[in-house]
Amino acid sequence: MPPVKPMLAKAVHEVPRAPGLVYEPKWDGFRCVVFRDGDDIELGSRNDRPLTRYFPEVAELLKAALPPRCVVDGEIVLVTGEGLDFETLQLRLHPAASRVKKLAEETPASFVAFDLLALGDRDLTDEPFAERRKLLEGLLDASVERVHLTPITADPDVAQDWFTRFEGAGFDGVMAKQSELPYEQDKRTMLKVKHVRTADCVVAGFRWHKDGAGVGSLLLGLFDDEGVLHHVGVASSFTAARRKELVTELAPLRENALEGHPWRSWAEVQDTRLPGAQSRWAPTKDLTWEPLRTELVAEIRYEHLQGSRLRHGGRLVRFRTDRTPESCTYAQLEEVAPAELATLFSEAR
Repeated sequence: MPPVKPMLAKAVHEVPRAPGLVYEPKWDGFRCVVFRDGDDIELGSRNDRPLTRYFPEVAELLKAALPPRCVVDGEIVLVTGEGLDFETLQLRLHPAASRVKKLAEETPASFVAFDLLALGDRDLTDEPFAERRKLLEGLLDASVERVHLTPITADPDVAQDWFTRFEGAGFDGVMAKQSELPYEQDKRTMLKVKHVRTADCVVAGFRWHKDGAGVGSLLLGLFDDEGVLHHVGVASSFTAARRKELVTELAPLRENALEGHPWRSWAEVQDTRLPGAQSRWAPTKDLTWEPLRTELVAEIRYEHLQGSRLRHGGRLVRFRTDRTPESCTYAQLEEVAPAELATLFSEAR
């Protein structure tokens, strides 16, 4: 019965090569543990927030694809002809049932299964992954539309090819795990390889840390071809000492910051690329922000661009006093060629 904490992964910098490892693509969607007991089905998220009401079409698909009593770990994704679309997938987290129903019909989601935690009365979490995978292959009806079994390989060269070739389709990277690994809830016992790049961004504001004593995140912007500064994400995950240092470093830029600030009227312009929009995952979270004069440039480490924003946010590398804010444009970002997603998903065809 729910909740079950998904097994997690720790980051490594390259595809690992060791005896006993198997590899899977890392999907860019919502992690989802599926609980089915007859006609009752629940889609649980990584943070214990039920996803069932937001993806009713996925629940119906899984009733046809799964046996009557089981627990399956997987990912909810949105497949398009251009790749996995996480930005549109996020729109499904809407409080209005009528809106959810409309989006479920217009942009139906898919499910990718990659692990089996229970079958009937049998708890499989102590079984080796190789056994769980074998059972999953035998029970999942992948002929059901928009239900998929994740590809798997024991060849690190194939995994490296996936890492490179499918990035343009919106994949996050590659996962690696030992074939004898049990399912360890909430532990980082798997490995993940993700794409990492850097970009120079304008620092246009910040949010206070929840402790109220330091900077929690920097609000980042990039200029488009028309010279408009768009909010592309944040840089965060500072140490306690660094949060306090940033308060001092940013203090001069807070003076008269709203005068001529490009995001001053964000509240009147309902654009999701501007800061201050309500969080879909945490509607009660305080997302108020402090403006800064747009004079500071930060070099940011990030994984990839999803639509017009930095996916998963970024990490501050350093401030660049040698760069002008006007030079921080989308043109500097590496464009990855679209991949043949149709080789994995029939709906992409």
